[in-house]
Amino acid sequence: MHQIIKGMSLGQLYSAAPPASVGFSFEVLPPLKGTGTASLFQTIEALAPFRPRHINITTHRAEYVYREVEGGLVQRERVRRRPGTIAIAAAIQQRWGIPVIPHLVCSGSTKQDIEYALLDLQFLGISDIFLLRGDKAKEESMYQPTPGGYTHALELIDQVNRFNDGFFADGTPMKVKGEPFDFGVAAYPEKHEEAPNIESDINVLLEKQRRGAKLAITQLFYDNEKFYHFLAMARTAGVTIPIIPGLKPLTKLTQLTTVPKTFRCDLPLPLSEQLRRCQSDDEVKQVGIEWCVRQCRDLIDHGITSLHFYTLSAVDSICQIAKEIYG
Repeated sequence: MHQIIKGMSLGQLYSAAPPASVGFSFEVLPPLKGTGTASLFQTIEALAPFRPRHINITTHRAEYVYREVEGGLVQRERVRRRPGTIAIAAAIQQRWGIPVIPHLVCSGSTKQDIEYALLDLQFLGISDIFLLRGDKAKEESMYQPTPGGYTHALELIDQVNRFNDGFFADGTPMKVKGEPFDFGVAAYPEKHEEAPNIESDINVLLEKQRRGAKLAITQLFYDNEKFYHFLAMARTAGVTIPIIPGLKPLTKLTQLTTVPKTFRCDLPLPLSEQLRRCQSDDEVKQVGIEWCVRQCRDLIDHGITSLHFYTLSAVDSICQIAKEIYG
């Protein structure tokens, strides 16, 4: 059983970490609708021995699917394939005693959806959250806010701050304020895909800090030099919150092209050359493990005291990497 640091908020958890301690955390996805929790719980069982500081749980917007109906017609329906972020967060915290950070996103959510999520989290005693704009819908060429929702993460942050101050989204005061939420935010070492330049992206991160963000976790990257450059620029601009590098080992041949396209990140030339020589996913997996271990060690050598891992399709690899880094 992992030991919760009781009474310690997200900000305190990281500011109180001893410099010599290299923190470990990871992100999981709620299971697909109808598939059960067995696979997710196996992931946590595999990674819990490395004493994670927290587990992030993603949330996913509803999307449109098209079903054929009688008469050859096609009917468009809105479905949510990965429900249960808050329920999964509660189950993890109860079963393993590991602090959880569920995601709340603007994408696909109204102000009322966010408000109900905050109330549910408060009832469950979960007071750390991660706030993002989220991805555009698959059918959209560019991000479109949900009617009654938000365009930017900063607007979502403002709602959480108003909630912390004791006001609902419509301005109605609460009769009883609960424990306030601490929140983390996203950062992009190679800039957000919609940002015109890295400077403006860092200014957004600085504004998130001004509005109360306690830490940032980065989008995945494979070139540490780009992370160091981003970190130096952020510190110069006045960003003082912990910026935790997000890492994901490569595991499949197809990721040579899909990862740069999907996550808007570059693969360093030495890595891409190694991947091109691979003949199977098993070979890619081994290259991915070795590269990520080198990334981790280099980050630690540069004074980084916490590492965050994205587990999708990479749990076995992360277990091997964690054995190398955390013993």
